[in-house]
Amino acid sequence: MAKTKSIINAASTKFLYEYLNNPSPTGFESRGQKIWLSYIKPYIDEYFVDTYGTTVGVINPKAQYKVVIEAHADEISWFVHYITKDGFIYLRRNGGSDHQIAPSMRVNVHGEKGIVTGVFGWPAIHVRDAAKEETPTLKNIFLDLGCKSDKEVEALGVHVGCVVTYKDELMELNDRFYVGRALDNRIGGFMIAEVARLLKEGKDKLPFGLYIVNSVQEEVGLNGATMIARRINPNVAIVTDVCHDTQSPMMNKITSGDLSCGKGPVLSYAPAVQNNLLKLIIDVAKKNKIEFQRQAASRATGTDTDAFAYATDGIASALISLPLRYMHTTVESVHKQDVEEVIKLIYHSIKSIKNDQDFRYIK
Repeated sequence: MAKTKSIINAASTKFLYEYLNNPSPTGFESRGQKIWLSYIKPYIDEYFVDTYGTTVGVINPKAQYKVVIEAHADEISWFVHYITKDGFIYLRRNGGSDHQIAPSMRVNVHGEKGIVTGVFGWPAIHVRDAAKEETPTLKNIFLDLGCKSDKEVEALGVHVGCVVTYKDELMELNDRFYVGRALDNRIGGFMIAEVARLLKEGKDKLPFGLYIVNSVQEEVGLNGATMIARRINPNVAIVTDVCHDTQSPMMNKITSGDLSCGKGPVLSYAPAVQNNLLKLIIDVAKKNKIEFQRQAASRATGTDTDAFAYATDGIASALISLPLRYMHTTVESVHKQDVEEVIKLIYHSIKSIKNDQDFRYIK
């Protein structure tokens, strides 16, 4: 992909790091949502927040025809589930957290008195029986807060139900990749916020209402999108999320497709994807020389696209994905140029939608 002048400026980059480095576990997204809302406020006309924290910036709120661009705001995490008398902690997943990467990780436990640092302990290689080598499971991974008893744990403000996130923060790899935890899909929140910025700075006048939606609780069932889709009841929804780069070792292209970081946005074919809207996006990509890739889903995309598509009486929906390596780890990786291309594709797609555009197949 040819190198072009970056559309992401210094203020955008500062926001990206602040937003990505702030924990936003499923069900506890409020701090991240405040950061996101503070950034987009100069670029919108008004905003609202629903009961569970989905945050929506609106441009042209009085317009009858409504277009949504959407990402999800939550990241996978853990719940404190059981505290032993000796002060060790066992956990349950909050979303699709990977137990195999946990041992030796550093964590933040979000307790009643603030953040408490802990570690996932694991027996040293010297004392493990090679013949009976145990692999990490939910039954044997545990947290160590440096406490001698359950009473000490409780004194720190940690109890059953406290949420746990990894301490890893955003970094750049070879000036080419953004790397960190929670790029799935908080990088999406960054990208739709940048679309709002570009519209404002370009003094673009849209003939419809644009709803920039940062949904909660995607990782546990598309819950935030399901709720907000009914509330907004838009005519069109363009959703952005991540998908799997399949070029690194141990990936199977036959089952997962041939997708690559650095080769542009991924457009999905699926029952939930409205084909006329997808055609509009493809035409926009070709017109603006935005390289893109294609993937086929099965029954569902597994993203908030499904929630929007089947809400109310049916919403014309499409998915623009960002290729990502090492999903649901602390080193999720996306190509910086892909991030820019997704922003451009959403931006130009919005500008190509006409007021009262009818996407039905038969009229």
